[in-house]
Amino acid sequence: MALIVQKYGGTSVGSIERIKIVARHIKETKDKGHKVVAIVSAMAGETDKLINLAKELSDRPSEREMDLLLSSGERISSALVAIRINEIGAKAVAMTGRQCGMVTDEVHTKARIKSIDADKIMEYVDDDYIVIIAGFQGISEKTGDVTTLGRGGSDTTAVAIAAAIKADVCEIYTDVDGIYTADPRIVKDARKLDKISYSEMMELASLGAKVLQIRSVEFGMKYDVPIMVLSSFTFNKGTLVTKEDENMEKILVSGIAQDKNQARLKINNVKDEPGIASMIFNTIAKNNINVDVIVQNVSDDGRTTDISFTVPREDADKAYELLKELSKTIDAGDVSINKDVAKVSIVGVGMRSHPGVAAKMFDALAKEGVNIRAISTSEIKVSCLIDEKYTELAVRTLHDAFNLSNKG
Repeated sequence: MALIVQKYGGTSVGSIERIKIVARHIKETKDKGHKVVAIVSAMAGETDKLINLAKELSDRPSEREMDLLLSSGERISSALVAIRINEIGAKAVAMTGRQCGMVTDEVHTKARIKSIDADKIMEYVDDDYIVIIAGFQGISEKTGDVTTLGRGGSDTTAVAIAAAIKADVCEIYTDVDGIYTADPRIVKDARKLDKISYSEMMELASLGAKVLQIRSVEFGMKYDVPIMVLSSFTFNKGTLVTKEDENMEKILVSGIAQDKNQARLKINNVKDEPGIASMIFNTIAKNNINVDVIVQNVSDDGRTTDISFTVPREDADKAYELLKELSKTIDAGDVSINKDVAKVSIVGVGMRSHPGVAAKMFDALAKEGVNIRAISTSEIKVSCLIDEKYTELAVRTLHDAFNLSNKG
């Protein structure tokens, strides 16, 4: 008998028929002798519907009220799933973020988990209940306000709760049946991986792969929670995200990721003095905007520099306004913005022990006429910023260059 956490995304509970299927699958897991805690997202389209309602009333609705509004989608799903499970012969109870002890910081719309008091969850589990938890939400530590965890927050909820209750595995059910070497919608012969390391999955998630949210993988790695990615449409064997083993390093590249949610900002003629770069990026950070690829070009005379960096596209306009104001303060030059860029990346723990990987990537892109605007690297990844219109071509080219197809 295992203690299993299952998470079902918006498409998995997107209709009454889908909810009936999910409820049956959860009950079948319980019938096999396992203890089950399930986390659910809002029904597909529900969050967007709520956002649109708010925007009909205000151009800039307050983040506190938006959190209260958007958290209702997951509460509805959790109640409906629990109702169905009770109907088909098992005991189930639905819980909100507050009821399951999910405590966060005070940052609305992008809250981070501070602690989880899982006693109430385990009381129900030990009393033979299936617990259905509304994902994506918690309560702030100081004020007790409803908070939401940002994009992919239900994944984060699931893995965090799995860690808190010391679950044997966290199963993430979605509309894909595992982690692939590339997006199957772009690369038709992309291959499903049997397993992947936490570090590789974190890189892929941070680089645009939308199967798992990066914070959920961080929780998994920190607390050693095995994460299984499966499809709620087929329930076939999926991909295990787990500890790295020696066999993983034999594979040069595990996957290709692409991210069109990018914008490039550039500030020219910045004084090349200590503290200026710190001022620029502290200003961006204080506004909760994540910065990714950074490029600095120092002038020939060494007096000024041009600094460019990427941010998520939804934060681009805000970052642009901040930079324009800052440019006046530090007596810098023009500020520009480009939203027609994308990031393409290769990921693999094998890069640590195999030289020439970056060169092979650059050569493959060059042969297809894809110009590289900026480069970012880590121990196990190489990312290139390119024109957005070449994204799909670049992904297919790199997939072939590193022989990742299921034909290889």
